[in-house]
Amino acid sequence: MNDKNTTHTTHALWRYWRGLGGWNYYFLIKFGLLWFGYLNFHPLANLVFMAFLLMPIPALRLHRWRHWLAIPIGIALFYHDTWLPGISSILSQGSQLTGFSADYLLELVTRFINWQMVGAAFVALIGYLFLSQWIRVTVFTVAALVWLNLLAIGGPAFSLLPSAPSTAATPGPAATPASADDTANGQLPAASGPPTSANLTAYLDRFYQQEKKRATAFPASLPADAQPFDLLVINICSLAWSDIEASGLQNHPLWAKMDIMFDNFNSATAYSGPASIRLLRASCGQTSHRDLYQPVNNQCYLFDNLAKLGFKEQLMMDHSGVFGNYLKELREEGDMQAPLMSQAGIGNELASFDGEPIYNDLQLLNRWLEQQKNGGEARTATFFNLIPLHDGNRAVGSKKTADYAPRAQQLFDQLNTFLDQLEKSGRKVMVVIVPEHGAALVGDKMQMSGLRDIPSPSITHIPVGVKLVGMTAAHPGSPLQVKTPSSYLAISELVARLVDGKAFSADQVDWQTLTQGLPQTAPISENDNAVVMQYQGKTYIRLNGGDWVPYPQ
Repeated sequence: MNDKNTTHTTHALWRYWRGLGGWNYYFLIKFGLLWFGYLNFHPLANLVFMAFLLMPIPALRLHRWRHWLAIPIGIALFYHDTWLPGISSILSQGSQLTGFSADYLLELVTRFINWQMVGAAFVALIGYLFLSQWIRVTVFTVAALVWLNLLAIGGPAFSLLPSAPSTAATPGPAATPASADDTANGQLPAASGPPTSANLTAYLDRFYQQEKKRATAFPASLPADAQPFDLLVINICSLAWSDIEASGLQNHPLWAKMDIMFDNFNSATAYSGPASIRLLRASCGQTSHRDLYQPVNNQCYLFDNLAKLGFKEQLMMDHSGVFGNYLKELREEGDMQAPLMSQAGIGNELASFDGEPIYNDLQLLNRWLEQQKNGGEARTATFFNLIPLHDGNRAVGSKKTADYAPRAQQLFDQLNTFLDQLEKSGRKVMVVIVPEHGAALVGDKMQMSGLRDIPSPSITHIPVGVKLVGMTAAHPGSPLQVKTPSSYLAISELVARLVDGKAFSADQVDWQTLTQGLPQTAPISENDNAVVMQYQGKTYIRLNGGDWVPYPQ
């Protein structure tokens, strides 16, 4: 009797199987985005959500309540499946968003809307409504999601389409075992084993452990015959190789003036504060993002090492440094305590996204040069941060973001002119151009144009150039190219090799020897919620401490 009642109840329950209805369209849109690589899809979470929607409920009122309850859950799950910044990241940046002007915020919103995708979604809706008249779409939706879960069993990293090799990726050397001593001397950590999440995480941990052992050895004192010179580090916000190519400025004469160019330099981050901290701490190996805000040994601070050898520290900026507590971070985490050079009387043709003036960089550089001539300091080390290329900057009096290419052209022209003036001055100066990170002019499947929450290779692959002004020896006919994977430790090592200044008075400079054996650094980049790295020639990403997946191409 009980078995008969149970069977009757079960049959009655399954009479209320209603299918997915309009939620089919929700999942079909996800499948389409996943097919083209626009989602960080979580198969199991979506399968659980689908099971919740399909579970038979006899009471029609409860069935309707379930659909209302599913709406916020579906929106949250869709957001979770995208590459968009996590909620924690948005909250952490919330104070900075309040500093944006209303015009810039509106521009970001309109930039976020992809009208091609909107049109494709509309076509998909009409197609779904048309076919659902004759086809039970739920069957195909369930089958597709079950298949995706079966694919995911083999590992967290899967793709519906074959992925093309990353054009921005820097191919590394063949994976060969490297000891800790080898790594300290410039060898990259071994990338052995298949690219599972466990192996990728182990590789990242091994990288940071090995980086802790690396540091630049500056001399305890300068020799008696050392030649005085100035170090000028120009830290440009929002400039990567991809931005230069998108602007058509790769042949600008500025780059031909360099003595040394680092072709495969990785900024290791996509945000300004962390990038400048990493540069100021260039004398030690690369740290994780979290460790940037932890105390470090004084030997890590490049400018502190130079100050011990008699270089006077100087600081210049073409902005106030208030936004994002940038200047505060330089003081607290980068140990840059030099007073900010006066900006009084300097003109400005640009205003930043928060409405503050951006001062003319050539005028600032000329002021710096005059102070070097009249200051009486034999040796100086200057950190100059400039932001005319930052997203959202506009001409004074305008509400529209100024085009990037003309701003980059003007900046390159100003730096080119300054180098010419520097040559004429007779001052011996080592000029190092090191951008913070790229502008993300060209977006990808993970991020729209201008968004830098994820430190993708196109954002962190930056042009780094070195120019020795005032040398006795002739400059090379074209820049010597350092092609090995490099980062800030290579700059610190190069400065240490030149710190005695003898290269400026030498009759001949052996550029090959000067740059031979500079520290190599694996291309690993990290923001507070994302890690991007290359492993066996391919690029992988981990968001919010989750599983590793191939970077979508």
